[in-house]
Amino acid sequence: MSLTRAQIEIVRSTAPILQKHGTAITSEFYGTMLNAVPKLNNIFNQASQATGRQSTALAGALFAYATHIDDLGALSPAVEKICQKHASLFVQPQHYEVVGTYLLRAMGTVLGAALTLDILEAWEAAYWQLANIMTKREAQMSEEADEWRDWRQFRIARKVPESTEITSFYLEPVDGEALPAFLPGQYLSVKTHVPRLGYSQPRQYSLSDAPHPERYRISVSRHSGLQIDSSNAREHPGYVSNLLHDDRQVGDIVTVSRPAGAFYLDLVVSSTAPVVLICSGVGVTPMISMLNSLLARKSSRRISFIHRARTTGVRAFVEDIREATEMHANVTSVVFIGTPVDGQDVKGVEYHFAGNADMSVLDKKRDLCLHDEGTEYFVCGTEAFMRGMGESLKGMGVGQERINMEVFGTGPTPL
Repeated sequence: MSLTRAQIEIVRSTAPILQKHGTAITSEFYGTMLNAVPKLNNIFNQASQATGRQSTALAGALFAYATHIDDLGALSPAVEKICQKHASLFVQPQHYEVVGTYLLRAMGTVLGAALTLDILEAWEAAYWQLANIMTKREAQMSEEADEWRDWRQFRIARKVPESTEITSFYLEPVDGEALPAFLPGQYLSVKTHVPRLGYSQPRQYSLSDAPHPERYRISVSRHSGLQIDSSNAREHPGYVSNLLHDDRQVGDIVTVSRPAGAFYLDLVVSSTAPVVLICSGVGVTPMISMLNSLLARKSSRRISFIHRARTTGVRAFVEDIREATEMHANVTSVVFIGTPVDGQDVKGVEYHFAGNADMSVLDKKRDLCLHDEGTEYFVCGTEAFMRGMGESLKGMGVGQERINMEVFGTGPTPL
């Protein structure tokens, strides 16, 4: 079903309506669909449902789609990110049928008589236009995945605390088959049963090491439910992160999807340009994968590692990064600690700067590599952190095309 020119104009004209009523529509959609088709609770993140974050994110996506309905190229990065996640969850074409039905029904429930037949038909055509694009891309990724086209059992081989909040899990395939390589920065979906919900829940965790044929490593931050960056934000304790930390032990089985994700360092492309890795909190996990992957290849590229953590206690991979800088002349690091402990955290040893990450205090050449117009920048952390880092880099003359970002959780990339 393709859109006519008139339908394109109709969908675009509904953008203000979606801006005003979008969250009401998506909240109605999720509530009705998950109640009517409860098995979908095994796919959708129940913590994000509880906080309303998933409804808010979908409302924003609908508004963006209506705004750019005749310029879908502007949405390509967001669509690719969603397709990657769908592929990691093994979303099937029939799921789009269910979602389309309940989404259009929710529009009718919330908008009432304002949803005329012309608007309904235009949005139905718009929905299937996007759904067809996404199913085609997801089918392509499935074809590229060789034989790995369903959830696969992995055994927890090791659990290694990396900080007071982050633990690494070494996962080995039960079937003993060699594992495909991945691009540093990509993630796995890990699924486990959550007794208190009565459902299985999948979560995406960044791969946190260089590729290895016999095992994967993920590093998981425990989500207590406390939202550090905003006292007004609703949060919810992480169902899966707490379960992994407290209940899943060495020898236990979890189910895992193939590596996915549109945020990665491309090692295939030959480049000698510097790489600047900027992260906060658990955003360090894809960055340590990039660092370790470059070092495993004996890359001579200049690597600057910039990490911000709330305290030295929650900062992960301290020794790994220190060892990398001591053993490799092309690697440097800068550490920001939000609240250093007087008499315990020594400036110049445990950290370099106190407070929030501030690009203006860094050496423009050594730390930010601004002298090289080919420098690649990778930024990962909270939305607020990434927004600040992105604005700082662009203010220093770095083009948006060289700034790669990954937001953890449900939400847009704030660039």
